[in-house]
Amino acid sequence: MKRQLHLLVIDPQNDFCDLPPAYLPDNPATRQPYAPALPVPGAHQDMLRLAGLINRGRHGLTAITVTLDSHHRLDIAHPTFWLAGDGGPVPPFTPIAAADVQAGKFLPRQPAALPRALAYLEALEAAGRYQLMAWPVHCEIGSWGANVHDDVRAAYNRWEDATQSIVTKVLKGSNPWTEHYSAVQAEVPDPDDPGTQANAALIGALAAADQVYIAGEAGSHCVRATTEHIVQQLGADQLSKLVLLTDCMSPVTGFASAYQDFLDGMRARGVRLAQSGDVLQELLLNAGR
Repeated sequence: MKRQLHLLVIDPQNDFCDLPPAYLPDNPATRQPYAPALPVPGAHQDMLRLAGLINRGRHGLTAITVTLDSHHRLDIAHPTFWLAGDGGPVPPFTPIAAADVQAGKFLPRQPAALPRALAYLEALEAAGRYQLMAWPVHCEIGSWGANVHDDVRAAYNRWEDATQSIVTKVLKGSNPWTEHYSAVQAEVPDPDDPGTQANAALIGALAAADQVYIAGEAGSHCVRATTEHIVQQLGADQLSKLVLLTDCMSPVTGFASAYQDFLDGMRARGVRLAQSGDVLQELLLNAGR
Protein backbone atom coordinates (compact mmCIF):
# COMPACT_ATOMS: atom_id res chain seq x y z
CA MET A 1 0.00 0.00 0.00
CA LYS A 2 1.30 3.45 -0.94
CA ARG A 3 2.44 5.58 2.00
CA GLN A 4 1.21 9.16 2.36
CA LEU A 5 4.34 11.23 1.75
CA HIS A 6 3.75 14.98 2.04
CA LEU A 7 6.23 17.63 0.89
CA LEU A 8 5.96 20.99 2.68
CA VAL A 9 7.86 23.77 0.91
CA ILE A 10 8.27 27.00 2.88
CA ASP A 11 8.40 30.27 0.91
CA PRO A 12 10.34 29.18 -2.22
CA GLN A 13 10.04 32.70 -3.59
CA ASN A 14 12.26 34.84 -5.80
CA ASP A 15 12.86 37.48 -3.16
CA PHE A 16 14.53 34.89 -0.91
CA CYS A 17 16.78 33.36 -3.58
CA ASP A 18 20.30 34.41 -4.57
CA LEU A 19 19.40 34.11 -8.23
CA PRO A 20 22.04 34.33 -10.96
CA PRO A 21 21.68 36.91 -13.75
CA ALA A 22 20.00 34.44 -16.13
CA TYR A 23 17.07 34.22 -13.68
CA LEU A 24 16.59 38.00 -13.46
CA PRO A 25 14.24 39.31 -16.17
CA ASP A 26 14.02 43.00 -16.94
CA ASN A 27 11.45 45.10 -15.13
CA PRO A 28 9.67 46.98 -17.93
CA ALA A 29 8.84 49.87 -15.59
CA THR A 30 12.47 50.57 -14.68
CA ARG A 31 14.26 48.90 -17.64
CA GLN A 32 16.54 47.28 -15.08
CA PRO A 33 16.75 43.61 -14.11
CA TYR A 34 14.68 42.56 -11.16
CA ALA A 35 16.67 41.95 -7.98
CA PRO A 36 15.67 39.70 -5.05
CA ALA A 37 14.89 41.84 -2.01
CA LEU A 38 16.16 39.48 0.67
CA PRO A 39 18.38 36.85 -0.99
CA VAL A 40 19.55 34.00 1.22
CA PRO A 41 23.05 32.73 0.31
CA GLY A 42 22.72 29.23 -1.10
CA ALA A 43 18.97 29.43 -1.68
CA HIS A 44 19.13 29.14 -5.47
CA GLN A 45 21.06 25.88 -5.26
CA ASP A 46 18.67 24.71 -2.53
CA MET A 47 15.76 25.28 -4.90
CA LEU A 48 17.50 23.49 -7.77
CA ARG A 49 18.04 20.46 -5.52
CA LEU A 50 14.43 20.61 -4.39
CA ALA A 51 13.17 20.84 -7.97
CA GLY A 52 15.33 17.83 -8.87
CA LEU A 53 13.85 15.86 -5.99
CA ILE A 54 10.31 16.65 -7.09
CA ASN A 55 11.06 15.86 -10.72
CA ARG A 56 12.71 12.51 -10.02
CA GLY A 57 10.51 11.42 -7.13
CA ARG A 58 7.16 12.92 -8.05
CA HIS A 59 5.34 9.60 -8.39
CA GLY A 60 6.18 8.83 -4.78
CA LEU A 61 4.80 12.11 -3.42
CA THR A 62 1.13 12.03 -2.47
CA ALA A 63 0.77 15.71 -1.46
CA ILE A 64 2.64 19.00 -1.85
CA THR A 65 1.98 22.15 0.14
CA VAL A 66 3.72 25.44 -0.69
CA THR A 67 3.62 28.40 1.69
CA LEU A 68 3.92 31.91 0.31
CA ASP A 69 5.05 35.02 2.14
CA SER A 70 2.47 37.62 1.06
CA HIS A 71 3.07 41.14 2.37
CA HIS A 72 1.80 44.63 1.76
CA ARG A 73 4.38 47.34 1.15
CA LEU A 74 3.30 49.01 4.39
CA ASP A 75 4.00 46.46 7.12
CA ILE A 76 5.20 46.72 10.71
CA ALA A 77 8.26 44.66 9.75
CA HIS A 78 9.21 46.91 6.80
CA PRO A 79 11.11 50.24 6.91
CA THR A 80 8.09 51.88 5.23
CA PHE A 81 6.27 51.73 8.58
CA TRP A 82 8.98 53.47 10.67
CA LEU A 83 10.94 56.69 11.06
CA ALA A 84 14.00 57.35 13.17
CA GLY A 85 13.47 59.67 16.10
CA ASP A 86 15.09 62.54 14.16
CA GLY A 87 12.63 62.04 11.31
CA GLY A 88 15.06 60.20 9.05
CA PRO A 89 14.47 56.82 7.40
CA VAL A 90 15.04 53.51 9.14
CA PRO A 91 17.50 51.39 7.13
CA PRO A 92 16.64 47.79 6.29
CA PHE A 93 17.89 45.18 8.76
CA THR A 94 17.33 47.50 11.72
CA PRO A 95 16.16 45.67 14.87
CA ILE A 96 13.47 47.59 16.76
CA ALA A 97 12.67 46.94 20.43
CA ALA A 98 9.80 48.19 22.54
CA ALA A 99 12.30 50.14 24.63
CA ASP A 100 13.53 51.91 21.48
CA VAL A 101 10.02 53.07 20.68
CA GLN A 102 9.32 54.13 24.26
CA ALA A 103 12.51 56.20 24.14
CA GLY A 104 11.55 57.80 20.82
CA LYS A 105 14.49 56.26 18.95
CA PHE A 106 12.05 54.82 16.38
CA LEU A 107 8.44 55.85 15.78
CA PRO A 108 5.69 54.83 13.38
CA ARG A 109 5.34 57.18 10.42
CA GLN A 110 1.67 57.47 11.36
CA PRO A 111 1.50 58.87 14.92
CA ALA A 112 -1.88 57.23 15.51
CA ALA A 113 -0.23 53.82 15.07
CA LEU A 114 2.03 54.27 18.10
CA PRO A 115 -0.15 52.58 20.76
CA ARG A 116 -0.84 49.52 18.64
CA ALA A 117 2.77 49.22 17.45
CA LEU A 118 4.09 49.45 21.00
CA ALA A 119 1.59 46.88 22.25
CA TYR A 120 2.68 44.56 19.44
CA LEU A 121 6.37 44.93 20.30
CA GLU A 122 5.70 44.20 23.95
CA ALA A 123 3.67 41.09 23.09
CA LEU A 124 6.30 39.90 20.61
CA GLU A 125 9.14 40.28 23.09
CA ALA A 126 7.12 38.58 25.84
CA ALA A 127 6.76 35.54 23.56
CA GLY A 128 10.57 35.34 23.44
CA ARG A 129 10.94 33.99 19.91
CA TYR A 130 11.99 37.00 17.84
CA GLN A 131 12.76 40.71 18.04
CA LEU A 132 11.14 42.90 15.44
CA MET A 133 13.36 43.42 12.39
CA ALA A 134 12.72 46.06 9.75
CA TRP A 135 13.34 43.78 6.78
CA PRO A 136 13.61 45.16 3.25
CA VAL A 137 10.22 45.33 1.57
CA HIS A 138 9.85 41.78 0.25
CA CYS A 139 7.30 39.38 -1.19
CA GLU A 140 4.95 42.27 -1.89
CA ILE A 141 1.64 40.86 -3.08
CA GLY A 142 1.54 40.87 -6.88
CA SER A 143 5.26 41.42 -7.35
CA TRP A 144 7.88 39.39 -9.20
CA GLY A 145 9.67 38.80 -5.90
CA ALA A 146 6.61 37.04 -4.48
CA ASN A 147 6.60 34.50 -7.32
CA VAL A 148 7.83 30.95 -6.80
CA HIS A 149 11.34 30.07 -8.02
CA ASP A 150 10.84 29.00 -11.64
CA ASP A 151 12.44 25.56 -11.34
CA VAL A 152 10.41 24.66 -8.28
CA ARG A 153 7.16 25.78 -9.88
CA ALA A 154 7.92 23.88 -13.08
CA ALA A 155 8.68 20.77 -11.03
CA TYR A 156 5.50 20.88 -9.00
CA ASN A 157 3.50 21.66 -12.14
CA ARG A 158 4.80 18.37 -13.57
CA TRP A 159 3.73 16.64 -10.35
CA GLU A 160 0.25 18.17 -10.71
CA ASP A 161 0.00 16.97 -14.30
CA ALA A 162 1.29 13.48 -13.48
CA THR A 163 -0.89 12.93 -10.42
CA GLN A 164 -3.91 15.07 -11.38
CA SER A 165 -3.57 16.71 -7.97
CA ILE A 166 -3.34 20.34 -6.92
CA VAL A 167 -0.48 21.82 -4.93
CA THR A 168 -1.97 23.42 -1.82
CA LYS A 169 -0.89 27.04 -1.42
CA VAL A 170 -0.87 28.63 2.04
CA LEU A 171 -0.56 32.42 2.07
CA LYS A 172 0.75 34.20 5.14
CA GLY A 173 1.79 37.70 6.10
CA SER A 174 -0.94 39.94 4.68
CA ASN A 175 -1.86 41.37 8.09
CA PRO A 176 0.45 44.41 8.36
CA TRP A 177 0.32 44.51 12.17
CA THR A 178 2.08 41.25 12.96
CA GLU A 179 5.02 39.24 11.70
CA HIS A 180 4.10 35.91 10.15
CA TYR A 181 7.25 33.81 9.78
CA SER A 182 5.41 30.58 10.49
CA ALA A 183 2.87 29.10 8.10
CA VAL A 184 0.97 27.80 11.12
CA GLN A 185 0.26 31.12 12.84
CA ALA A 186 1.52 34.69 13.20
CA GLU A 187 4.05 35.56 15.88
CA VAL A 188 1.35 37.56 17.68
CA PRO A 189 -2.04 36.34 16.44
CA ASP A 190 -4.65 39.05 15.88
CA PRO A 191 -7.91 38.02 17.62
CA ASP A 192 -9.87 39.81 14.89
CA ASP A 193 -8.06 38.11 11.98
CA PRO A 194 -8.49 34.33 11.59
CA GLY A 195 -5.70 34.33 9.01
CA THR A 196 -3.18 35.04 11.76
CA GLN A 197 -4.45 32.29 14.05
CA ALA A 198 -3.57 28.59 14.10
CA ASN A 199 -4.09 27.02 10.65
CA ALA A 200 -6.01 23.89 11.62
CA ALA A 201 -6.38 22.74 8.01
CA LEU A 202 -2.62 22.70 7.47
CA ILE A 203 -1.93 20.89 10.73
CA GLY A 204 -4.65 18.36 9.94
CA ALA A 205 -3.18 17.63 6.52
CA LEU A 206 0.30 17.12 7.98
CA ALA A 207 -1.02 14.97 10.83
CA ALA A 208 -2.71 12.68 8.30
CA ALA A 209 0.57 11.99 6.45
CA ASP A 210 2.91 9.09 7.15
CA GLN A 211 5.92 11.32 6.45
CA VAL A 212 6.33 15.09 6.10
CA TYR A 213 9.37 16.41 4.26
CA ILE A 214 10.14 20.09 5.02
CA ALA A 215 12.22 22.35 2.76
CA GLY A 216 12.40 26.03 1.85
CA GLU A 217 13.70 29.41 2.95
CA ALA A 218 14.97 30.62 5.18
CA GLY A 219 16.11 27.89 7.51
CA SER A 220 16.78 30.41 10.27
CA HIS A 221 13.39 32.08 10.13
CA CYS A 222 10.30 30.87 8.24
CA VAL A 223 11.33 27.21 8.07
CA ARG A 224 12.36 27.31 11.71
CA ALA A 225 9.21 29.09 12.90
CA THR A 226 6.91 26.82 10.91
CA THR A 227 8.62 23.64 12.08
CA GLU A 228 8.55 24.75 15.70
CA HIS A 229 4.82 25.40 15.51
CA ILE A 230 4.20 22.07 13.76
CA VAL A 231 6.11 20.31 16.53
CA GLN A 232 3.97 22.08 19.14
CA GLN A 233 0.75 21.13 17.37
CA LEU A 234 1.52 17.51 16.50
CA GLY A 235 2.84 16.33 19.83
CA ALA A 236 5.79 14.11 20.75
CA ASP A 237 4.36 10.86 19.38
CA GLN A 238 4.28 12.20 15.79
CA LEU A 239 7.60 14.02 15.57
CA SER A 240 9.42 11.09 13.98
CA LYS A 241 7.33 11.62 10.84
CA LEU A 242 8.96 15.02 10.26
CA VAL A 243 12.05 15.22 8.02
CA LEU A 244 14.07 18.40 7.51
CA LEU A 245 15.77 18.45 4.09
CA THR A 246 18.96 20.19 5.13
CA ASP A 247 20.36 20.60 1.61
CA CYS A 248 17.14 22.34 0.53
CA MET A 249 17.27 25.21 3.03
CA SER A 250 19.78 27.85 4.17
CA PRO A 251 19.93 30.54 6.88
CA VAL A 252 19.80 34.30 6.52
CA THR A 253 23.25 35.88 6.70
CA GLY A 254 24.21 36.43 10.31
CA PHE A 255 21.82 33.81 11.65
CA ALA A 256 23.87 30.65 11.02
CA SER A 257 24.25 29.87 14.72
CA ALA A 258 20.50 30.25 15.35
CA TYR A 259 19.87 27.95 12.40
CA GLN A 260 22.27 25.33 13.76
CA ASP A 261 20.64 25.57 17.18
CA PHE A 262 17.29 24.94 15.49
CA LEU A 263 18.57 21.85 13.69
CA ASP A 264 20.17 20.49 16.84
CA GLY A 265 17.03 21.12 18.85
CA MET A 266 14.80 19.40 16.31
CA ARG A 267 17.11 16.38 16.10
CA ALA A 268 17.05 16.11 19.89
CA ARG A 269 13.26 16.03 19.82
CA GLY A 270 13.12 13.20 17.28
CA VAL A 271 12.80 15.09 14.00
CA ARG A 272 14.92 13.49 11.28
CA LEU A 273 17.53 15.46 9.35
CA ALA A 274 18.20 14.19 5.83
CA GLN A 275 19.39 15.25 2.41
CA SER A 276 17.41 15.19 -0.79
CA GLY A 277 19.38 12.27 -2.23
CA ASP A 278 18.46 10.09 0.73
CA VAL A 279 14.81 11.06 0.52
CA LEU A 280 14.69 10.36 -3.22
CA GLN A 281 15.17 6.67 -2.54
CA GLU A 282 12.14 6.72 -0.23
CA LEU A 283 10.04 8.42 -2.90
CA LEU A 284 11.10 5.96 -5.58
CA LEU A 285 10.28 3.05 -3.29
CA ASN A 286 6.85 4.54 -2.57
CA ALA A 287 6.29 4.83 -6.32
CA GLY A 288 7.11 1.13 -6.74
CA ARG A 289 10.36 1.82 -8.59
